[in-house]
Amino acid sequence: MASTLTVALACAASASAGAQEDDTIETPAAPAATRPAIKSNRWQEDWSALANPALRTGPLDGLKYIPLDATNSQTYLSLGLTLRERFEDNEAPLFGIGGRKGDSYVIQRLQTHMDLRIDSHWQLFGQFEDARAFDKTTLTPADQNQADLRQAFVAYSGDLTDDITLKVRAGRQEMGFDRQRFVSTRDGPNVRQAFDAVWVNVETAPWRIISFWSHPVQYRTGEPFDDYSNTHLQYGGIRVEHAGVGPGELSAYYSRYQNDTAKYLDASGLERRDIFDLRYAGAAAGFDWDVEGMAQWGSVGPKAVGSWAVGALTGYTLTDIAWTPRLGLQADAASGDDRLGDGRLGTFNPLFPNGYYFALAGYTGYANLIHLKPSLTVKPIPKLSLMTAAGLLWRQTTADAVYVQPSNAVPGTAGKGTPWTGVYGQLRADYAVTANLTTAVEAVHYAIGDTLRRAGGHDSDYLGIEVKLGW
Repeated sequence: MASTLTVALACAASASAGAQEDDTIETPAAPAATRPAIKSNRWQEDWSALANPALRTGPLDGLKYIPLDATNSQTYLSLGLTLRERFEDNEAPLFGIGGRKGDSYVIQRLQTHMDLRIDSHWQLFGQFEDARAFDKTTLTPADQNQADLRQAFVAYSGDLTDDITLKVRAGRQEMGFDRQRFVSTRDGPNVRQAFDAVWVNVETAPWRIISFWSHPVQYRTGEPFDDYSNTHLQYGGIRVEHAGVGPGELSAYYSRYQNDTAKYLDASGLERRDIFDLRYAGAAAGFDWDVEGMAQWGSVGPKAVGSWAVGALTGYTLTDIAWTPRLGLQADAASGDDRLGDGRLGTFNPLFPNGYYFALAGYTGYANLIHLKPSLTVKPIPKLSLMTAAGLLWRQTTADAVYVQPSNAVPGTAGKGTPWTGVYGQLRADYAVTANLTTAVEAVHYAIGDTLRRAGGHDSDYLGIEVKLGW
């Protein structure tokens, strides 16, 4: 571990965790012509390209592609590994409220996997993970999970007709939608989120229809192989996507969230939320955009639920200028509970957030907020990306609390103070050392508003230095 951290410090700058990948299995008609790229979702990689001996140029390529059928290059076994090390210095977790002290520590995530492909139609994927937090004062299930099964599923992909393709996955698996605002693999923290699920999608261009039902995996920090899922926490739904709607893609889904042990500031008990989400994303003439809205209704205990959220990531890239600067603007809003003690709960449930949508520091949760964040990103060289941003934060209603990641209320803020929460500055550098090794540095300074200061908080600083190796 020490040697890996030394590499990170020496590089002093992984590819951005925010890149979302397609959550379906590709079914190539023939081996790919080039080596596949290492992906965040390792099960999406197709190593059949190495059936061509000329492409076996990397170390241990004999383990990346182990042919099992001399007459069919699509039948093979592939082994792989992902190691991520991150040093974090957090001056004031929870803004120092409640006597929380600064903390410096290293989080380490080691994943190994086996990927069996049979005749381009069947896939058996298994992945183990060992996630540890060294010298971290307070451990949560997202920080540490020793030696456990991260994914184990069987998948099938095949054509129903010349125009219709069916894809099915069953077992423990990861899933993420779009920019992963609300349903994610949770790649920001140390322990990723998996689901014991059945996933079915039917594709006929330009349409894709997805249905799924899951028991989200719940994590413990104690013993190896102690993760579990059960009927007390369930999530599922149906999603429709249509490509080529103007210069972008339109998607919508209905889902159902069920939690038997929900706890909010103003409600607890059985949580049953019906959810509708609509998103449009695309790019044209230098502009790019990703706009999403979500509505939630249902009940928590005896109280009715009515909550909502909207998020937008927009930008303009000047392609004819050196370093191709991108001017970005992020805007987000999510409802809070505007009247504690009545028969209604208005606090938005961010479901399964990714932990890096605002920043890695974890100072901002997607509930009861209004957020504006202008940014500037430049690329001095193709392998290096530099980003600077400033985020301004308010509460949507002062009746509800300020929230931090993932959706934790800050004590002493509900019903007190003004809407203004604070402002933060963010600097991030991403550098791709090789196709397999990436590094990143992120620094955040959060200047709190009067509401947090009166609750006992103070300004906070965060520094993260990361190295990630994929094989």
